[in-house]
Amino acid sequence: MKNQRPKKNRSIKLGAILTISWTVILIWLNTAQAQSPMTNSAFDTVVALKPSNLDIWQTGIGEGFKSGIQSVGFSTGAGSGLKIFASRQNHDLALAGLSYGYTLGSIKGEGCRYRGNRGFRDELFSGGQFSPRKGWLADLTPHLRYNFATGTRWRPYVDGGAEVTATDIGPPDLSHTFEINLQAATGVSWLIGDNVAPDVETRYLRLSCTGMDSPNLGLNNVNRMPGISWFSDDIQ
Repeated sequence: MKNQRPKKNRSIKLGAILTISWTVILIWLNTAQAQSPMTNSAFDTVVALKPSNLDIWQTGIGEGFKSGIQSVGFSTGAGSGLKIFASRQNHDLALAGLSYGYTLGSIKGEGCRYRGNRGFRDELFSGGQFSPRKGWLADLTPHLRYNFATGTRWRPYVDGGAEVTATDIGPPDLSHTFEINLQAATGVSWLIGDNVAPDVETRYLRLSCTGMDSPNLGLNNVNRMPGISWFSDDIQ
């Protein structure tokens, strides 16, 4: 029984964090729509996301983004650590990220199941480790994303990024303040207005120094991150 309590408590903490994250996002979204019913985006007043052309699709809803469509997104969530690839500890993390995205070129793969758009994304993310002990991490990471065109308001995507991350988590799995982060994610979003889309993704994160120092066992984490994005052809 004693060995089962830490896992149960960790699951309760993760569930509570995810519930709070979703609640905050939904309240924010409802408030934004109530305050700006004509534009469907109160976020215009925050980052000047100018809806000069709300038709973001190349040929119709869900048929791929136009080239040059930009986005601003926010996501937050929590996830469990994994003892894989020689890691000695389960590193449970809570993360939040603010991102800017840009669609690269027109739709690819016409007539294929993988039909969609390529995109670039820059994400400022930070957060903390809450188990097995407290710690912090922060980074600005470039990503490449592929958005699948389904012909509907549902938009599945895959995403990957890499950069140097600052953290104080340290031994036994990490060595010093700066570690290489590798990220891979898959998710889905749903366009609920002209340019607003809640989304949810599952993200794998690995930190290590890639053999430049010791220890180099690495941190591995899978994070569930609900979020929301705003799209436009002009961001001022």
